[in-house]
Amino acid sequence: MAAANRAQPAFCLGEHTLSVPMELHKENRKRLCERLRANKNVPKNSVVVIQGGESATQYCSDKELLFRQESYFQWMFGVAEPDSYGAIDVDTGMGILFIPKLPESYATWMGKIHPPEHFKDKYGVDKVKFVEDIATVLKNMNPSKLLTLRGLNTDSGKHCREAAFDGIGDFTVDNKLLHPEIMECRVIKTDMELEVLRYVNRISSEAHKEVMKSIRPGMYEYQMESAFQHYCYVNGGMRIMSYTCICGSGFNSSILHYGHAGAPNSKKIQDGDMCLFDMGAEYHCYTSDITCSFPANGKFTEDQKKIYNAVFKASRAVMQAVRPGVSWVEMHKLAERQILEELKRHGLLQGEVDDMMKVRLGAVFMPHGLGHFMGLDVHDVGGYPEGVQRIDEPGLRHLRTARTLQEGMVLTIEPGVYFIEHLLNGALNTPAHAVFLVRDEIERFRNFGGVRIEDDIAVTSDGMELLTDVPRTVEEIEALMASGRRQDGAAQQTKA
Repeated sequence: MAAANRAQPAFCLGEHTLSVPMELHKENRKRLCERLRANKNVPKNSVVVIQGGESATQYCSDKELLFRQESYFQWMFGVAEPDSYGAIDVDTGMGILFIPKLPESYATWMGKIHPPEHFKDKYGVDKVKFVEDIATVLKNMNPSKLLTLRGLNTDSGKHCREAAFDGIGDFTVDNKLLHPEIMECRVIKTDMELEVLRYVNRISSEAHKEVMKSIRPGMYEYQMESAFQHYCYVNGGMRIMSYTCICGSGFNSSILHYGHAGAPNSKKIQDGDMCLFDMGAEYHCYTSDITCSFPANGKFTEDQKKIYNAVFKASRAVMQAVRPGVSWVEMHKLAERQILEELKRHGLLQGEVDDMMKVRLGAVFMPHGLGHFMGLDVHDVGGYPEGVQRIDEPGLRHLRTARTLQEGMVLTIEPGVYFIEHLLNGALNTPAHAVFLVRDEIERFRNFGGVRIEDDIAVTSDGMELLTDVPRTVEEIEALMASGRRQDGAAQQTKA
């Protein structure tokens, strides 16, 4: 990390990467204070106190895990180092960073120990103090309340960690007021945040293109994962992925979260396989999430075209409909309807699509939700604030939000069609579903795998901005993959 100059600190990993001004986090702190001051339940002279992420080792060993900052703390302060705290005076917006006081031995193993002034310049905060002095500093501010962060993440089902330090018992603490306000701030992105999200999408998109040009039958899925990560790190300074890469080929493309430790992208890719590669990198902790589906050999079969185009039509129908005021639940249903109509048109289904919708048949082929919020977490916060209820129906219960769209929201649009063994068996054995299934055609597609098309979008005042830039039509995909093979041929001729 380097500062562009002392007056304008920024995060940057080289002239070929994006410079992210620390003003981004100052603006975030300002927005939070404005929301808190507008809340009649927040008394004057309140102080926000938040704890950053902690360094950790692998199980009982001394192997240090690669640190990644806690997302709420990152949103407020943009601090790369672990074991810090932050405080904000709600009335004035003054931001204080508390850093650990490091022992002399740190310099031997980890490098130079910087004084507080270094971090003041680096992060553009008003004051920097040591963590061990946090209680004294806060007492001198004489706060009416400390506002600490505790609340449910509706994607993970876990609660965020509340700040704790020696002496906190001497203060009046409220751990309910802060969470809904800061969560809502994170849902709506600023212009500076959108610039970072555009950048991570651009680099991740280019990485997907490189993978599509370089893939060949006979390679392994993990080699494609490696190629993606290499491109993002070398060209974008993106050391960390937004999530574990999903590189499913053949049947594996029907496994929604393939790529985990028990199935580590380890299959050899076969000629004729449909590939579903879901990969995204992050920069300054801002994430991307992109899925490309394509044939391993570069040419779609007729069956692959049918399924791919069904998903593509669903994706583009949603993009045409997205704007402020639209229900995300209705967007999911729109995608389902498009998919069911196409599967019927190609002979896999029969009957009235309206009747299919009533029995939630779409969830057999697209069991996940249409998409999710994006930001400092790949499944970003704010999906189900107070007053927004999850719908307990197949497919809809897995929506990561049921909110009405607002300008400044950033989401994924990711419809898919998958032929998942146990879901197909269940549907064929359920009369309300089986009546719509053309059994012979369903059996023919059993080992097809799946197709997902996932793009990141920002909701604008009159529609949406597409952040992702990868080929999407059958013709565009085949042309890109053919260009990669032509490059191979030219290289071989040069060697000869």
